[in-house]
Amino acid sequence: MTSNITNPALFESGLDKIHWVESYMPILNNIRAEFEKTKPFAGKKISMSIHLEAKTAYLAITLKAGGADVYITGCNPLSTQDDVAAALHSLGFCVNAHHGASEEQYIADLKATLSVKPDLMIDDGGDFISLIEGECREYGQNLLGGCEETTTGIHRLRSRMASGDLHYTMLDVNDAECKHLFDNRYGTGQSTLDGIMNTTNLIIAGKTVVVAGYGWCGRGIAMRAKGMGALVVVTEVNPVKAIEAIMDGFRVMPMEEAAKIGDLFITATGCKDVITEKSINNLKDGVLLANSGHFNVEINEPDLRRNATKIWERKPNIRGYHMADGRIINLLADGRLVNLAAGNGHPAEIMDMSFSIQAKGLEYLAKHGKEMAPGLYNIPADIDSAVANYKLKSANVEIDKLSDEQKAYLGL
Repeated sequence: MTSNITNPALFESGLDKIHWVESYMPILNNIRAEFEKTKPFAGKKISMSIHLEAKTAYLAITLKAGGADVYITGCNPLSTQDDVAAALHSLGFCVNAHHGASEEQYIADLKATLSVKPDLMIDDGGDFISLIEGECREYGQNLLGGCEETTTGIHRLRSRMASGDLHYTMLDVNDAECKHLFDNRYGTGQSTLDGIMNTTNLIIAGKTVVVAGYGWCGRGIAMRAKGMGALVVVTEVNPVKAIEAIMDGFRVMPMEEAAKIGDLFITATGCKDVITEKSINNLKDGVLLANSGHFNVEINEPDLRRNATKIWERKPNIRGYHMADGRIINLLADGRLVNLAAGNGHPAEIMDMSFSIQAKGLEYLAKHGKEMAPGLYNIPADIDSAVANYKLKSANVEIDKLSDEQKAYLGL
């Protein structure tokens, strides 16, 4: 199979990006050196559907160092970087991905990447698993298992489990401690706000920021917004998380009430219809709407469109909706992942931990996948510990160790 990308000539700037992040991903560097010796993926094909930018590219390079034939596509057309796709192509990878791809092209890229009938896969959001459980069943015939990166993807897998429609072995990378504690909280927390500021050329300080959802991503976004001088309001459906938000110093209220006071809205729930017509009718003039969830369904764009008298692109990645009463509502990045659409994605140091979990998770599946029944599994605890120890070592941090007496006291 040959690559299908936008412009192979863009490879030099893509290579520069990859070399930059390589300098700041010490855990993956160690794993790459280990894989070069052990070759855990010798003779195996790995298909990846993940945000196609420099850090993802370095993960692909690490897997290839382990002996794999790696095939890669994006998981969101707006986050695909064409120069990074060209760089991977120049390095001998098969890449099917296009920035700004139509829905038809996006699905074609996914199918092409799966058509090699991979032994292992990385999914981000659940599009791969939807295809091989649906119209592309023949592409899953060699699959030992895969890793799912996101909260949204895990929701979809759990739904499949509940209905008996999950026929493959999947590892829950999202809920690994070295993923959600750091990637979701610190990575999403920073990169979402980076993307909003880069897109709007506006500040966070002094604004009322409404964060929908107080999971790990919502916590990180709220924490960062508060630290940048915003008044933060949280909307939440889970009573325990709502109390946690209050204890963390945030106001909590229903979305329809928050709509009356918010200047910037950020959805991070993984659910649909978080902001709908009832809330839209309460929004202030000039309000900014942004989504940090995986899919563009949290902000109900059809409701916006139906109530608008004029719709236009105000600037790149910002669409204006002029309402009959004169208000202008601004939607960022078509309600898609603003943290990746407007910048470089999560910080390299954060993704170093998440992608190291991915790499070690695939190594685990290469060894044990044949023995595992179909279903969704947690990442083994020793992988989390290994990645954390790599991170501490790279930071020159030493921690205490339990003595034999302490272990006996704790029953370990």
